[in-house]
Amino acid sequence: QSHDSDTTVVNQAVPLPEERRHSFPASVSIQSPVLCARGSPALVGCVPPLQDPLFPHPTETGFPVAKDELSQQVLELFQACRQQASDLNRKELCRTELQKEIQLIFPQSRLFLVGSSLNGFGARTSDGDLCLVVKEEPVNQKTEARRILSLVHKLFITKLSSYIERPQLIRAKVPIVKFRDKVSNVDFDLNVNNVIGIRNTFLLRTYAFIENRVRPLVLVVKKWASFHEINDASRGTLNSYSLVLMVLHYLQTLPEPILPSLQKNYPECFDPTMQLHLVHQAPLTIPPYISKNGSSLGDLLLGFFKYYATEFDWSQQMISVREAKAIPRPDGIEWRNKFICVEEPFDRTNTARAVHEKQKFDMIRGEFAQVKKYISFNFSHYTVFQDSFTNASH
Repeated sequence: QSHDSDTTVVNQAVPLPEERRHSFPASVSIQSPVLCARGSPALVGCVPPLQDPLFPHPTETGFPVAKDELSQQVLELFQACRQQASDLNRKELCRTELQKEIQLIFPQSRLFLVGSSLNGFGARTSDGDLCLVVKEEPVNQKTEARRILSLVHKLFITKLSSYIERPQLIRAKVPIVKFRDKVSNVDFDLNVNNVIGIRNTFLLRTYAFIENRVRPLVLVVKKWASFHEINDASRGTLNSYSLVLMVLHYLQTLPEPILPSLQKNYPECFDPTMQLHLVHQAPLTIPPYISKNGSSLGDLLLGFFKYYATEFDWSQQMISVREAKAIPRPDGIEWRNKFICVEEPFDRTNTARAVHEKQKFDMIRGEFAQVKKYISFNFSHYTVFQDSFTNASH
């Protein structure tokens, strides 16, 4: 089969021509017959395709109507903070250039933009996360990933030193190279073959766009947590991923849910064995979720704080977005003596494992209790918001 006919197959399966598809690298070799089967011409989904951000998808404009003061403030903060097309364009430019350079060393590799930049929950100030996929099989993170990253690091401090600033090799459980791109002024973390990050980016992206109250709530909770200094895994508090899963879990467990379990409802779209170059297409056919719950953004925000301050049992339960409910903690070593248990929807590890000191856990719980206290005292919603978010958008 010629290269040209390969391209034709891709263009049938992806809603936009290859050269207009942003933020997702083309597959190096396309052998999968699934490509043709999945190329449904009538896509009626609610998730915007990865396209040129200069031409936003109509879904982008569908925000909820705010009828009360707190909901209005949630919406305004969201609008002010959310990642703009120009922010994504700058990250995408860096990804494209770096992929070209890295492919000179690893010809079969692809570089994926992952995390908040693409999952619908990015802020203007969000860092960029990059996943370098060198092969389809898993990579030993202790040995092979470190070796590959040391070569990438070397490339950054030599050939690319004019536009890559302060590259650092961090030897974590999943090792990364941290660096700043001088052109876009964005800080990036680059890992090797941590492909779970690609899968969960598109699961979260679907949750982000399936119901129009999800994105404003998540972004405002992230801003609240940052302002109160409980959103930094490197300092023993919650990473952004855990915070997003906490909001999704709350919305799934309301008496009248605002979100379903996507993995239960659409197992074929979130199959953990799906080839990576198909992952971004799968959610495109999923329709919006129509909830019978008409709660305002303000009421949902207050309900979120109340849920974690008084209803969720931190010592006995684990947050599971995969199951759409709180489930008893597993008995494995990973879950024992942990203060907060948040299940990763694909590999089922604990995304909140960074919270390993009681003092930090008490601090996190204390912030939830503080907001709950304001609500109990019948302060106006406005006061709760002002006290919790002073300078939060800076």
